[in-house]
Amino acid sequence: MKMYGFFRSGTSHRTRIILNLKQISYDFQPISLMKNEHKLASFKEINPQGFVPVLEVNDQKLIQSPSIIEWLEEQYPTPALLPKEEPARAKVRAIAALVGCDIHPINNKRILEYLRNTLKLDDQQVEAWCQHWIHEGFSALEQLLEQDQQRGDFCVGNSPTIADAYVIPQVDSSKRFHVDMTQYPNIQRVYDACMQLDAFQNASPKNQPDAV
Repeated sequence: MKMYGFFRSGTSHRTRIILNLKQISYDFQPISLMKNEHKLASFKEINPQGFVPVLEVNDQKLIQSPSIIEWLEEQYPTPALLPKEEPARAKVRAIAALVGCDIHPINNKRILEYLRNTLKLDDQQVEAWCQHWIHEGFSALEQLLEQDQQRGDFCVGNSPTIADAYVIPQVDSSKRFHVDMTQYPNIQRVYDACMQLDAFQNASPKNQPDAV
Protein backbone atom coordinates (compact mmCIF):
# COMPACT_ATOMS: atom_id res chain seq x y z
CA MET A 1 0.00 0.00 0.00
CA LYS A 2 1.31 3.45 -0.95
CA MET A 3 -0.05 6.87 -0.10
CA TYR A 4 0.71 9.96 -2.15
CA GLY A 5 0.35 13.00 0.05
CA PHE A 6 1.67 16.27 1.41
CA PHE A 7 2.54 16.95 5.03
CA ARG A 8 0.35 20.05 5.41
CA SER A 9 -2.60 18.84 3.33
CA GLY A 10 -5.63 18.47 5.59
CA THR A 11 -6.98 15.63 3.47
CA SER A 12 -3.66 13.79 3.67
CA HIS A 13 -3.54 14.47 7.41
CA ARG A 14 -6.97 12.97 8.07
CA THR A 15 -6.10 9.90 6.01
CA ARG A 16 -2.85 9.41 7.94
CA ILE A 17 -4.81 9.50 11.18
CA ILE A 18 -7.14 6.74 9.98
CA LEU A 19 -4.23 4.61 8.77
CA ASN A 20 -2.48 5.07 12.11
CA LEU A 21 -5.56 4.30 14.19
CA LYS A 22 -6.00 1.08 12.24
CA GLN A 23 -2.25 0.36 12.46
CA ILE A 24 -1.94 -0.07 8.70
CA SER A 25 1.57 0.12 7.29
CA TYR A 26 2.07 2.01 4.04
CA ASP A 27 4.77 3.52 1.89
CA PHE A 28 4.71 7.28 1.60
CA GLN A 29 5.27 9.15 -1.65
CA PRO A 30 5.51 12.91 -1.05
CA ILE A 31 3.84 15.23 -3.55
CA SER A 32 4.88 18.80 -2.80
CA LEU A 33 2.00 21.24 -3.15
CA MET A 34 4.48 24.03 -2.50
CA LYS A 35 6.40 23.03 -5.63
CA ASN A 36 3.18 22.36 -7.57
CA GLU A 37 4.11 18.72 -8.11
CA HIS A 38 0.40 17.93 -7.99
CA LYS A 39 0.00 19.82 -11.27
CA LEU A 40 2.59 17.77 -13.15
CA ALA A 41 1.39 15.52 -15.96
CA SER A 42 3.03 12.54 -14.26
CA PHE A 43 0.84 13.01 -11.18
CA LYS A 44 -2.26 13.83 -13.22
CA GLU A 45 -1.90 10.33 -14.68
CA ILE A 46 -2.29 9.01 -11.14
CA ASN A 47 -5.13 11.35 -10.21
CA PRO A 48 -6.62 13.48 -13.01
CA GLN A 49 -7.87 15.98 -10.41
CA GLY A 50 -4.33 16.57 -9.20
CA PHE A 51 -5.41 16.19 -5.58
CA VAL A 52 -3.81 14.40 -2.65
CA PRO A 53 -4.12 11.96 -1.07
CA VAL A 54 -4.11 9.01 -3.39
CA LEU A 55 -4.01 5.53 -1.90
CA GLU A 56 -2.50 2.92 -4.17
CA VAL A 57 -3.55 -0.62 -3.35
CA ASN A 58 -2.16 -3.27 -5.67
CA ASP A 59 -3.14 -1.99 -9.13
CA GLN A 60 -5.97 0.24 -7.87
CA LYS A 61 -5.64 3.94 -7.12
CA LEU A 62 -8.17 5.32 -4.67
CA ILE A 63 -8.86 9.07 -4.67
CA GLN A 64 -10.84 11.53 -2.52
CA SER A 65 -10.20 11.19 1.20
CA PRO A 66 -13.86 10.52 2.20
CA SER A 67 -13.95 7.58 -0.21
CA ILE A 68 -10.53 6.35 0.93
CA ILE A 69 -11.54 6.55 4.59
CA GLU A 70 -14.82 4.70 3.99
CA TRP A 71 -12.89 2.02 2.06
CA LEU A 72 -10.40 1.64 4.92
CA GLU A 73 -13.24 1.34 7.42
CA GLU A 74 -14.86 -1.40 5.34
CA GLN A 75 -11.68 -3.33 4.56
CA TYR A 76 -10.09 -2.95 8.01
CA PRO A 77 -13.06 -2.92 10.41
CA THR A 78 -10.94 -3.17 13.58
CA PRO A 79 -10.84 -0.88 15.41
CA ALA A 80 -14.21 0.40 14.30
CA LEU A 81 -14.16 4.15 13.67
CA LEU A 82 -17.88 4.38 12.99
CA PRO A 83 -20.22 3.59 15.91
CA LYS A 84 -22.52 0.64 15.37
CA GLU A 85 -25.56 2.40 16.82
CA GLU A 86 -27.61 5.29 15.53
CA PRO A 87 -27.77 8.23 15.96
CA ALA A 88 -24.10 8.20 16.93
CA ARG A 89 -23.13 6.75 13.56
CA ALA A 90 -24.96 9.52 11.72
CA LYS A 91 -23.42 12.16 13.99
CA VAL A 92 -19.89 11.00 13.14
CA ARG A 93 -20.67 11.30 9.45
CA ALA A 94 -22.30 14.71 9.96
CA ILE A 95 -19.26 16.13 11.77
CA ALA A 96 -16.95 14.73 9.10
CA ALA A 97 -19.11 16.37 6.42
CA LEU A 98 -19.23 19.66 8.31
CA VAL A 99 -15.45 19.85 8.08
CA GLY A 100 -14.91 18.00 4.81
CA CYS A 101 -17.65 19.73 2.81
CA ASP A 102 -18.26 23.10 4.46
CA ILE A 103 -14.92 24.31 5.90
CA HIS A 104 -11.90 22.69 4.31
CA PRO A 105 -12.73 22.92 0.57
CA ILE A 106 -13.15 26.70 0.55
CA ASN A 107 -9.89 27.27 2.41
CA ASN A 108 -7.60 24.95 0.46
CA LYS A 109 -4.69 25.86 -1.78
CA ARG A 110 -6.47 26.19 -5.11
CA ILE A 111 -9.13 28.48 -3.64
CA LEU A 112 -6.54 30.68 -1.94
CA GLU A 113 -4.53 30.87 -5.15
CA TYR A 114 -7.63 32.05 -7.00
CA LEU A 115 -8.28 34.70 -4.36
CA ARG A 116 -4.71 35.94 -4.60
CA ASN A 117 -3.94 35.57 -8.29
CA THR A 118 -7.28 36.18 -9.99
CA LEU A 119 -9.24 38.35 -7.55
CA LYS A 120 -6.03 40.09 -6.41
CA LEU A 121 -6.80 39.93 -2.70
CA ASP A 122 -3.92 40.70 -0.38
CA ASP A 123 -2.73 38.41 2.43
CA GLN A 124 -4.87 40.15 5.05
CA GLN A 125 -8.00 39.75 2.94
CA VAL A 126 -7.24 36.10 2.23
CA GLU A 127 -6.76 35.43 5.93
CA ALA A 128 -10.04 37.17 6.69
CA TRP A 129 -11.76 34.91 4.13
CA CYS A 130 -10.34 31.80 5.81
CA GLN A 131 -11.23 32.99 9.30
CA HIS A 132 -14.80 33.78 8.27
CA TRP A 133 -15.57 30.32 6.93
CA ILE A 134 -13.71 28.53 9.72
CA HIS A 135 -15.64 30.53 12.33
CA GLU A 136 -18.94 29.68 10.63
CA GLY A 137 -18.17 25.96 10.69
CA PHE A 138 -16.54 25.87 14.11
CA SER A 139 -19.39 27.83 15.70
CA ALA A 140 -21.82 25.16 14.56
CA LEU A 141 -19.51 22.32 15.59
CA GLU A 142 -18.96 23.88 19.02
CA GLN A 143 -22.72 24.01 19.53
CA LEU A 144 -23.16 20.40 18.40
CA LEU A 145 -20.54 19.25 20.89
CA GLU A 146 -22.08 21.34 23.67
CA GLN A 147 -25.55 19.91 23.03
CA ASP A 148 -24.37 16.31 23.36
CA GLN A 149 -25.42 15.41 26.88
CA GLN A 150 -23.56 12.10 26.69
CA ARG A 151 -20.37 13.53 25.26
CA GLY A 152 -17.10 11.89 26.12
CA ASP A 153 -13.52 12.93 25.47
CA PHE A 154 -13.84 12.76 21.69
CA CYS A 155 -16.27 14.15 19.13
CA VAL A 156 -18.65 11.24 19.65
CA GLY A 157 -18.12 9.07 22.70
CA ASN A 158 -15.02 7.97 24.56
CA SER A 159 -12.95 6.66 21.66
CA PRO A 160 -11.76 8.30 18.46
CA THR A 161 -13.88 8.08 15.34
CA ILE A 162 -13.73 9.29 11.77
CA ALA A 163 -15.12 12.61 13.04
CA ASP A 164 -11.97 13.26 15.07
CA ALA A 165 -9.81 12.45 12.06
CA TYR A 166 -11.52 15.33 10.24
CA VAL A 167 -11.59 17.83 13.09
CA ILE A 168 -7.96 17.65 14.25
CA PRO A 169 -6.39 18.61 10.87
CA GLN A 170 -8.86 21.49 10.60
CA VAL A 171 -7.81 22.77 14.01
CA ASP A 172 -4.16 22.66 12.96
CA SER A 173 -5.02 24.49 9.74
CA SER A 174 -7.04 27.07 11.67
CA LYS A 175 -4.04 27.94 13.80
CA ARG A 176 -2.10 28.79 10.64
CA PHE A 177 -4.82 31.31 9.82
CA HIS A 178 -4.66 32.76 13.34
CA VAL A 179 -8.10 31.62 14.42
CA ASP A 180 -8.62 32.20 18.14
CA MET A 181 -9.39 28.71 19.44
CA THR A 182 -10.30 29.99 22.93
CA GLN A 183 -13.74 30.66 21.45
CA TYR A 184 -14.20 26.91 21.00
CA PRO A 185 -13.48 25.15 24.31
CA ASN A 186 -15.27 21.93 23.32
CA ILE A 187 -13.34 21.64 20.08
CA GLN A 188 -10.12 22.36 21.97
CA ARG A 189 -11.02 19.67 24.51
CA VAL A 190 -11.42 17.13 21.72
CA TYR A 191 -8.15 18.26 20.15
CA ASP A 192 -6.29 17.85 23.45
CA ALA A 193 -7.72 14.35 23.98
CA CYS A 194 -6.76 13.25 20.48
CA MET A 195 -3.25 14.60 20.73
CA GLN A 196 -2.62 12.35 23.72
CA LEU A 197 -2.72 9.40 21.29
CA ASP A 198 0.26 8.25 19.23
CA ALA A 199 -1.92 7.81 16.14
CA PHE A 200 -2.65 11.53 16.10
CA GLN A 201 0.79 12.65 17.17
CA ASN A 202 2.48 10.57 14.49
CA ALA A 203 0.09 11.92 11.84
CA SER A 204 0.86 15.54 12.74
CA PRO A 205 2.22 17.60 9.82
CA LYS A 206 5.37 18.52 11.71
CA ASN A 207 6.23 14.83 12.13
CA GLN A 208 6.09 13.92 8.43
CA PRO A 209 9.23 13.15 6.39
CA ASP A 210 8.41 15.89 3.87
CA ALA A 211 7.77 18.58 6.50
CA VAL A 212 9.61 21.83 5.83
